[in-house]
This record gives sequence, C-alpha cells and structure tokens, in this order.
Amino acid sequence: MNDLVCRPLPRRPRARVLLAAALWLAPVLGPASLPAQATATAAKPTTPATRHGFSLERLARLDTMLDGAVAANEIGGAVALVLRDDRVVYERAVGWNDRETQRRMTTDAIFRLASQSKAITSTAVLMLLEEGKLSLATPVSRFLPSFAKTTVAVRTDTGVAIVPARRAITIRDLLTHTAGISYGMEASVSARYQAQGLGPAAGFGWYTADKTEPVCTTMDRLGTLPFVAQPGDAWVYGYNTDILGCVVERASGMPLDVFIRQRITQPLGMRDSHFFLPVAQRERLVTVYANDSGRVRRAPEGARGQGHYVDGPRVSFAGGAGMIATARDYARFLQMIAHGGRWNGRQYLAPHTVALMTTNQVGTLHGSTVGFGLGFETIERYGASGLASPGTFGWGGAYGSNYKVDPDEGLVIVVLINQLPAGTDIVARFQTMLYSALVESRARLR
Repeated sequence: MNDLVCRPLPRRPRARVLLAAALWLAPVLGPASLPAQATATAAKPTTPATRHGFSLERLARLDTMLDGAVAANEIGGAVALVLRDDRVVYERAVGWNDRETQRRMTTDAIFRLASQSKAITSTAVLMLLEEGKLSLATPVSRFLPSFAKTTVAVRTDTGVAIVPARRAITIRDLLTHTAGISYGMEASVSARYQAQGLGPAAGFGWYTADKTEPVCTTMDRLGTLPFVAQPGDAWVYGYNTDILGCVVERASGMPLDVFIRQRITQPLGMRDSHFFLPVAQRERLVTVYANDSGRVRRAPEGARGQGHYVDGPRVSFAGGAGMIATARDYARFLQMIAHGGRWNGRQYLAPHTVALMTTNQVGTLHGSTVGFGLGFETIERYGASGLASPGTFGWGGAYGSNYKVDPDEGLVIVVLINQLPAGTDIVARFQTMLYSALVESRARLR
C-alpha cells in the first residue's frame, strides 16, 4: 500500500536561514514585519496525500486496527477490499488462512459467504422476471405445490395453534422476507422442523450443504410445515431465498448452480465463486474459527463449523446460504449492481430492476431507519448504519462477513472473515474507520 511517498521539496540554504531568522523575530516584530518571501513560505499549506479521495494517513489506521485484531486473537484472519469508482482504494489480507498449519491469509482466499449468497440468487430470480417467466405477484405454489395451502403457528393462552395462512405466499414475499418464514428455531415450531431435517437439525437453521437430497426436495417438505407469521405481516428472516433457489431451478429448467454459473458468475469473471469448492483448491478455503469468549479457537468439523464445502455430498445448492467466493469476485458482482446491472458491455439486469432491488420495499417492517429491497438491506437515514450514506445497500453472512455499496460515494466495501460465532465488531469498526478516512466526500448527509 506504500505506493505514494511524499518528500519535502528542497530549499536553498539562504532562504532557509532567512525563514528561521524571520520566525525567531516574529513574536517581537509581529506578522507584518516578516519578509515577503518568509511569509509566503510559512503560509503555504501542506496538501495531505490521498488516494481516490481517501487520506493515506487515515487509511493506514486500518492496517493498525486489523493487525491488532489478529495479534489480540480477536480474529483468525480477514480480507478487506474497497473500491471507489471501480478503482482500488484499499486491499489487504491479514492473519491466517489456517493458523494451525501456519498458512497465511492471501487476498485470493476463498470464504464461505453464507447469507451473502442471497443477493446473487435474488439476481437470478429477477433475471427470470425480466424474461417473463414469473412476476413478483406469482404464487410460489406455481413452482412448489406444497405451498398451495400454508399454515402459521400462533401462540394462544393454552399453547400453540396451527392456523391457515390468510393468503398465498408470492415471489415478492420471499424476496423481501415478508412471507413469515423463519429458520425454524423458534420454540413454537422447532420440534416440527427438527423432525423434518430443518431448523435445529440443520446446524444453526440455515445450513443444507450436508444434505444428500436436492434443494427442491427439502423446500417442498418445508412447505408442509407451519411458518411463524402471516404473509405480509412481518419481516422474518429465514429460508425465503432457499425457496427462491428452487423457483430458479423450476422456472429455468436447470440446476441452480448451473444457472448462476452460466448467467452470473462466469460472464462476470467470478472464477472462484461456487457452491462447492474444487477439491484441488481446498487449501484456498479459509478455516472457520469461533470467538465466543473473546479469543478465537478453531471451530469444529460439521454444520456448525468447517462445513461440507469440499468433501460434502455436493447435492444441495442453497441459494440462501450456500456459496463461497473471494473478496474480488464478490466485489465484481457488486460492481455490476452498482452500475445499474451492466458490466463490461453486458446487461445483466435493467436499471429499473436494480433500482427495485436496492429501494426499500417493506416500509417500516424491517426497522424505522433501515429497509429491505429485493435482496438487499437499505439505509434510510444517515446514522442508521455507522457513517454510511443514505441510499447505501448491503448485507452480511453468518460467518461474520459484510458488504456495502454506497452509490453517493461510488463505494464498494467488502470485508470477509469466517468465524462462527464471529464474536467481534471488527467489520463495523472497519467501515467506520474507512468513512473517517474519506476526506473528499460527495454525499449530501443532511
């Protein structure tokens, strides 16, 4: 990162002596008595070194903070990548890819994206919408018959009652997380979900990479279980995008991984983005660590730790939580979205569709200062998410990673870690410190 070094311009000896004498006499003679040359030299401002509007001195604080988090055993490792107007502002790998084998983190390391997969699957759904294969009002039951008559678990004075849903669940409900579908971890439904291999039986609820059945089989079974809110009544985070992955399969006639590879990742040049990692690249997959006591330790094998992204069955393509990628790959996807659906001369989505994705579609169901579009959380007010500008959109994943796109400032921010539980606020600190280094702002924040 030390590609810009500032050195003071040399001064002639006589001018240096004259300036020193003038400054020594200034308290006695006053500013008006300073020689003209000395006044001009003393008053000349020093321009701070910047990169694309960011102070280099302040960006260096990020290095110190990230290195300190590794040294303090707060994180195992991380990769951070920041672009402004498609130019790299900051890119750094810190810590360990695998601490136990002393394998250092690199900028091309591959991370588990978890829920960062949702934006990519949502993009796939909207591609099919643009082709007329579905609409936002299309009932999900057109693609998954078990959703024709869904139910809702309602608490009563005597326990839990299972009642019919008041209306059909639509594609819009799934994209906005307003279908009432959770990850089945609530006490009112958890036993039923566990019996069907979901909820508590699926890691922390969202994990399906160890399943030996296709995702549509799992989601068809989900449709027979009760949900936790009526469609449209609440913002409930859960299997919504995994259901959409099945919708993509049935509407397009091809497996989800093939559709995403052919229509999104391959054309964008996202060569290291997959659902399951090629075995030959296993050492590039970052080790999962856990921080539940202030210090990191290696997470266990299995669904609540390392997962099955290399040696698993490779059958269940989870659109809501199953993808892996590098920071550069994910940033490339975000660049396409930031450019109104267009990248390198190819139109992936129309600008109006992208605007729909990145505009709040749920009113205040998700919160009073943040909203949710069709796959992205939206920042509705300055201060709602650190120093991010209003209009910023993004999301994160269960392994602790996060991303933001700030259209006002032309920023794409990707910070990847793989910790479960994360046990750290390092991503929030990174984003705040990054914005504090932005000394040439374009945003209107009031």
